[in-house]
Amino acid sequence: MQIIPAIDLLEGQCVRLHQGDYGQVTRFSEDPVAQALAWQAQGATRLHLVDLDGARTGLPVNDAVVKAITAALSIPVQLGGGVRSEERAEELLACGLDRVILGTVAVEQPELVDTLAARHPGRIVVGIDARDGMVATRGWVSASSTEATALAGRFSRSGVAAIISTDIATDGTLAGPNLEALRAMATASAVPVIASGGVGCLEHLLSLLSLAPLGVEGVIVGRALYDGSVDLAEAIEAVGEGRLQDCGDPPGSAAIA
Repeated sequence: MQIIPAIDLLEGQCVRLHQGDYGQVTRFSEDPVAQALAWQAQGATRLHLVDLDGARTGLPVNDAVVKAITAALSIPVQLGGGVRSEERAEELLACGLDRVILGTVAVEQPELVDTLAARHPGRIVVGIDARDGMVATRGWVSASSTEATALAGRFSRSGVAAIISTDIATDGTLAGPNLEALRAMATASAVPVIASGGVGCLEHLLSLLSLAPLGVEGVIVGRALYDGSVDLAEAIEAVGEGRLQDCGDPPGSAAIA
């Protein structure tokens, strides 16, 4: 299970939103490059970026920061948020990103995802953000009539590298991932699924291991890392060795399960 730290970019700063609400912003760092280097130093093997400005407005507000991050890191970096055209996807791949994530356009123009996946094998990811099982688009501001599992099934044979499944109700809450929804997504998808949303402790990470046989191969962790309820280096070791930490224990108190 690959643990992927997240950096959400808003106006060039590192932030987190509560359940996708732009009115509930917590700012963690004014230097996203330094934060990215810190996650790499702690053992991250991939970094996840979210362009919140791009997701909400479609404008490339954070491209300079993205380029600085990819230039500074030696690990692969993926980004989602506002990738709604062929031109935009190509621009981002040219910024040094390993993967780009398409969310809104996967609902509105699925054929474009197919085209990009064929042109860039292993570099196109579909982001499916769902609330109550239904896909939300445009930075979670708009609701669609598309079921998340149906969309996952649609891209099973399109050549995409992975599907990132985000449960909006749990995102940023630290209350635990929605295992039922993830199981349904992994069952519907023939490509690997990356979980996102709700992780608050090592026990939550280990709970995802039961879904690995279904194709859940990674998990994106954000707020828990910034709050200190999950230590990245410890989490990477814990998932590898099967160590268990109860959610009520402080970081650093994990015991052998």
